[in-house]
Amino acid sequence: MNMNQAMLTDLYEFSMANGYCATLPHEDQAVFDIFYRNVPDHGSFVIAAGLQQVVEALRDFHFEDADIKYLRSLKLYSDTFLDYLKTMKLACTVTALPEGTPVFPREPLLTVQGPLMQVQLLETLLLNIVNHQSLIATKARRITAAAEGRPVMEFGARRAQGPDASVYGARAAVIGGCASTSNVLAAQRFNIPAAGTMAHSWIEAFPDELTAFRAWAKVYPDNSALLVDTYDVLKSGVPNAITVFKELKAAGHHPVGIRIDSGDITQLAKQARKMLDDAGFPDAKITASNALDETVIQSLLKEGAPIDNFGIGEKLITSASSPVLSGVYKMTALQANGKWLPKIKVSASREKTTLPSHKQVYRLYHCDDQTAFADVIALADENLPAEIAAVNANPLATQTQVTLRDFTAEPLLKPVFPQAQEPLTTDVFAIQKHMQTALGHLPEATQRLVNPDLYPVYLTPKLAALQQKLIDEHHQN
Repeated sequence: MNMNQAMLTDLYEFSMANGYCATLPHEDQAVFDIFYRNVPDHGSFVIAAGLQQVVEALRDFHFEDADIKYLRSLKLYSDTFLDYLKTMKLACTVTALPEGTPVFPREPLLTVQGPLMQVQLLETLLLNIVNHQSLIATKARRITAAAEGRPVMEFGARRAQGPDASVYGARAAVIGGCASTSNVLAAQRFNIPAAGTMAHSWIEAFPDELTAFRAWAKVYPDNSALLVDTYDVLKSGVPNAITVFKELKAAGHHPVGIRIDSGDITQLAKQARKMLDDAGFPDAKITASNALDETVIQSLLKEGAPIDNFGIGEKLITSASSPVLSGVYKMTALQANGKWLPKIKVSASREKTTLPSHKQVYRLYHCDDQTAFADVIALADENLPAEIAAVNANPLATQTQVTLRDFTAEPLLKPVFPQAQEPLTTDVFAIQKHMQTALGHLPEATQRLVNPDLYPVYLTPKLAALQQKLIDEHHQN
């Protein structure tokens, strides 16, 4: 289905933009941040992903005649506004964290600046891309961490929420640490190794299991990974696989291994491993699948299951245990009469009160070992001093202020559109490597899958004072 992504927005975005067109100068600029407040699965960070698709969407952002015709048919919008859309050239700039970067609550992971009418129209599209891919990359990071270095194959396309979710979910899964995908379209588009074995229907299509295994081995003598749980793993599946492996070995081929997709995987894998070893196939791999996630994987490995690879479907591609990343898009500054005015959303809950103005995020490292120990959100035009009397960005923190010193600071937000500060890589494994490097600098306690240590995020005194000033002004009015 061909789809103009400029129309992928909520109706009120058009309604607000039309209202801006009628009531505000067209040249007024605005700044919006994308950030999130809550980490999926009670983790401590999210893996930023989707930036390549954001940039591609912005480069192609336009309205076609059919779009204008449809919007006119709604009888909501002025001809002036519709004429503006028809000839509109996107004039926005975007800064963002590099894909694969761990990002913490309340930190801007993407900032858009441009004409107010334009940046308003981008909200739904950008959130759709960033929320989805960052969610799946984060889940993949958890699953691959639980696998402790064992390769994880993504094969959840049939359970994804639609074709786009399957393709871009596979991309995000690799950013988060997966080694391959069963999704051929994703493999083709993003240069990901394609992986897979067979389904139970292959076995059922032949008179018996051994005949099915032999037929597979004949067609794929160097890719014989056999699914052994169609009937009985230990009584027929593994013995028949061993028979075929011996025949392959005699013909000069190297068997790949077996896959177990049901039953008590720990006990089945242990007994299958012994049978394969006793038969002379210690190198034959055992792959486990069947609705696995990080919790199940940790349990299997804790029980000593001799599993070499994992195939993960629905629990990964849908992030089933925590299926929403509630990223938001909030205005932080507005230009009026050539002057920038900081903007804030004030809430009864301090946790939902936003951070105003143009900002930069810094990751602070200890000078001696380059371990990251804190992030600082600053105003974009301020230079970090050697010593910072920082304010905790977490409104629930008991320690609200701390002095930060003896650090090196890395600015994380970088220009990506229309011109990138550094060329954006399309290599998902290069992005995965960036993620792994960035994780290597974070404290191990922050990376725990269960009860992780909270990584501190601070505000500079200037940003904290500006936020409080705007809150006070609101209450005075």
